[in-house]
Amino acid sequence: MSGMTEVSSLTGRLLVATPALADPNFDRAVVLLLDHDEEGSLGVVLNRPTPVDVGDILEGWADLTGEPGVVFQGGPVSLDSALGVAVIPGGGSADRAPLGWRRVHGAIGLVDLEAPPELLASALGSLRIFAGYAGWGPGQLEDELVEGAWYVVESEPGDVSSPSPERLWREVLRRQRSELAMVATYPDDPSLN
Repeated sequence: MSGMTEVSSLTGRLLVATPALADPNFDRAVVLLLDHDEEGSLGVVLNRPTPVDVGDILEGWADLTGEPGVVFQGGPVSLDSALGVAVIPGGGSADRAPLGWRRVHGAIGLVDLEAPPELLASALGSLRIFAGYAGWGPGQLEDELVEGAWYVVESEPGDVSSPSPERLWREVLRRQRSELAMVATYPDDPSLN
């Protein structure tokens, strides 16, 4: 394994698009990393609601999703596949994590959408359904971090189910105790300054 640098895992953290990020897929995106290791990274964009109601594609889960009760576009990869991200208050202890839920980080985990929704209903704090995801190959995300495309910040369980996703980018930046809080005031179009 010599020569392989150990990747410190960012699983469970948020990637917040910097104003320098040019990719329109990720303009002002807030991405929750669900997996990050030397083989690459996978996450979902938390602030891209679609007009599609959850009930239109996953009827049984619609009652368990918070406002807005729509499917979110998790990213540009596999748009025809659905991912459920749920917060289980207290995180379910290691031996008592509810069936159909796999911990990602703290109280945040992935839901098996093939499982009967009632298995999880009583344990769920919040649930959000994503179509597609964001993926990076080995080292690709690290390169983007070096280029200054993303801020990496801690996630909070409430980020997953923010009732006003259009404000999430500013809200996440605003709560940082650093110069990042200043970025939250960045105008939508810098050429208007």
